[in-house]
Amino acid sequence: MRARRFLLGALAPIAAIVFALAVAALALLLVDINPLDAFGAMVDFAASTESVISIINRATPLFISALAVAIGFKMNLFNIGVEGQYGLSALVAGAAGAAVALPAPLHVLFIMLVAMAVGSLWAAIAALLRTRRGVHEVISTIMLNFIAFGINAWLFVNFFRAESQSLLLATPIIPDSGQLPSLNPLVEGLGFTIKAGADLQSFSIIAVLLGIGYYLLVWRTRFGYDLRASGINPIAAELSGADPKKMVMRAMLLSGAVAGLVGMSPMLGFYHQYTQDFPPGLGFTGIAVALLGRNHPVGMGLGALLFGLMDRSALILDLEGVPREIVVIVQGVVVLAVVVAYEVVTRLVHRQEIRSAALATAQPAVEGTPA
Repeated sequence: MRARRFLLGALAPIAAIVFALAVAALALLLVDINPLDAFGAMVDFAASTESVISIINRATPLFISALAVAIGFKMNLFNIGVEGQYGLSALVAGAAGAAVALPAPLHVLFIMLVAMAVGSLWAAIAALLRTRRGVHEVISTIMLNFIAFGINAWLFVNFFRAESQSLLLATPIIPDSGQLPSLNPLVEGLGFTIKAGADLQSFSIIAVLLGIGYYLLVWRTRFGYDLRASGINPIAAELSGADPKKMVMRAMLLSGAVAGLVGMSPMLGFYHQYTQDFPPGLGFTGIAVALLGRNHPVGMGLGALLFGLMDRSALILDLEGVPREIVVIVQGVVVLAVVVAYEVVTRLVHRQEIRSAALATAQPAVEGTPA
């Protein structure tokens, strides 16, 4: 039974991806482009060492964003505010990191803690509205996103902007002690040759550790049990000792703290400051990655790599005369298809459980009847 459920669960994202590629192929045919040629160019371009590094760098913040969303999903909380939480966290953490001087490990840790604190505090507003006033977190987090965007722009322009002759608005540069080194020496030590300009960001290691910590927390601790139980059956969870309001608060605070780390990968490893062109959309895309990975760290990791692969491969489409919007179509259809596929799987599993329960309860009666 468990094997069947696992196979059905694994089939859902695969079917969604295949369906999305079929839709993209149809769109390419409508503009007189051979889908096999377009997909082949994307795969060939993504196979280089530099592309693999870029895919991992792109996937890292998406994976962390998915972790933040998944923490809420495990309790049936929809933290749609990761976008605002990580943007505000990145700005404040970048400004704070540039304003202090600490030894290298402590400096990086300080910046990360500031980002986690800001993200957690911003998520706490939605948690308080949910527990004190019954405001659904979807409504509050969406509204808080727009408020965060406004506060972010106001703080950036009036307080945190560095004086510069450049037209690019940015915070002061974080000192070397607050920057994370590249993993290129490690990659080159394995025998790979890397062209100039491609740097594998070491925050990817922290992302892996976060994924392991997420798994242990959710599936190997009492807090994780209460989190999952509250999402499945709040009444039963309360009877087992979990306080619903406290669990909502803790889950949202933890989700916001992880959301604060979304912007740390590009900041500590590439930009070394917060700029006006800091990567947007990571919070919203993280929702799609969490759905695709079904809130499991391995699945979300693969989903993040898939989105990173599509983003990287889109760069070659312009050179091949192919509309790069095809990638956006694939990403959108993947999200829609995976939601539908998981709903179908859920219904199939539910029917199978009802059938198994009926057979199990009927079996003793059959055995007990006299011959």
